[in-house]
Amino acid sequence: MEKVRYFDHAATTYTKEEVLKEMLPYFSLNFGNASSIYSLGRKSRKAVEEAREKIAKAISASAKEIYFTSCGSESDNLAIKGVAYANKCKGNHIITTKIEHPAVLHTCQNLERQGFKVTYLNVDKEGLINLEELENSICDDTILISVMFANNEIGTIEPIKEIGQIAKKHGVCFHTDAVQAIGNVRINVEEMNIDLLSMSAHKFYGPKGMGALYVRNGVKFEKLQDGGHQERNMRAGTENVAGIVGIGKAIELAYDNFDKYNEKLISLRDYYISKVEEKIPFVKVNGHRQKRLPGNANISFKFVEGDAILLKLDAKGICASSGSACSTGSPSPSHVLLAIGLEPETAYGTLRVTFGEENTKEDVDYLLDTLEEVINNLRKNSKMYTEFMKKGQM
Repeated sequence: MEKVRYFDHAATTYTKEEVLKEMLPYFSLNFGNASSIYSLGRKSRKAVEEAREKIAKAISASAKEIYFTSCGSESDNLAIKGVAYANKCKGNHIITTKIEHPAVLHTCQNLERQGFKVTYLNVDKEGLINLEELENSICDDTILISVMFANNEIGTIEPIKEIGQIAKKHGVCFHTDAVQAIGNVRINVEEMNIDLLSMSAHKFYGPKGMGALYVRNGVKFEKLQDGGHQERNMRAGTENVAGIVGIGKAIELAYDNFDKYNEKLISLRDYYISKVEEKIPFVKVNGHRQKRLPGNANISFKFVEGDAILLKLDAKGICASSGSACSTGSPSPSHVLLAIGLEPETAYGTLRVTFGEENTKEDVDYLLDTLEEVINNLRKNSKMYTEFMKKGQM
């Protein structure tokens, strides 16, 4: 097996050494329950609150507006269902988009089965919503707008500040799934008029199984699980102190190194995209060319299947993705790629490469050389490609 080269940071990142180092004592030495009143418990409580402060600082919020969860999906569920249940006396209408993460889409579909009404906004060919369509969709019964900050598949960054302004103008709560944006985009919940924001630690070099939800002070939402009084009685369950310490340290590091990290990712991304377009014919770059995540490159290769590309790359020690890791195994083409207008046969031939801190230009060159070879070999055995080339020569 070749050296493993990892290009799937949108699926997950490794946990940084600095993060793990801060977490370790809370598995053994400082193992106290953060809800206990004796000194060992108070030490854990102090660590929890320090992490809460770090998260709040990163997004320009108040510490009392941060709630710890198990992951981004739980945060999305708590935000959307919590607001829906708490405000159903005001209305039952929710607005979201057709390209949301399954954690949002499936939550909205669940609410529809309970009698709520949901508007799913279209996006253009680059994945951007139409702000006029958003505003026209608001009605007297609208209680929540949920639009992801940046798309996990194509990397397009939505006009979050403008969406926040529209929501505030109409007195509607605004939630954003910022799981892919944290660490890759500077976020100020006050300036952007964001009322609720979801995040997940393992997307920015923190531990898996750890998330957080920002809820603006004054926003009404209901808890989804009963039990103890943890998280100000809004999310029952013994605190995962080690995980909380981890997410706090990870987000602190992400924004301490923000400029240098993202400059590197942009450089690798743009180099990779330009070389793919130069070396390999019949490709399509998906998502907005400028308004996109620094490390995201989503490209469709015509006449081949994405899963076949992945298997061939894996044999050469390369990890990438054909879409969201949460949708792997689905027999259907990506709902995101269909929403931006791709034909199913083109969508099936898509490769998502997402760069990270440890990637180098040499790694990218290896990926490019391997990818060119793989695509050429797969196309030689593609009936569609053979027929297409014959027609082109006629």
